[in-house]
Amino acid sequence: MIDILLHRRRNDLRARFVRVEISDNLFGEYTLLRETGAAGREGCTRIAWYANLREACLAAETLRARAQRQGYRLTRASPVLRQR
Repeated sequence: MIDILLHRRRNDLRARFVRVEISDNLFGEYTLLRETGAAGREGCTRIAWYANLREACLAAETLRARAQRQGYRLTRASPVLRQR
């Protein structure tokens, strides 16, 4: 499982989060789970399926890069992703 967690705190003190997780499923596919929302509240969850790990990782990397452009900071990442 690959896990990425990003947080953003703006001047108005509304902390927000983005969580991206990749895991394999029973059908030999890879599931990309994306959760977004305000810290301390239930967020919005989106699920996408990919045929292989490479496609899922590329999608997760795109989401991470977009979140960081929007001011989110990396809070936690799987060991594989920390090497970058």
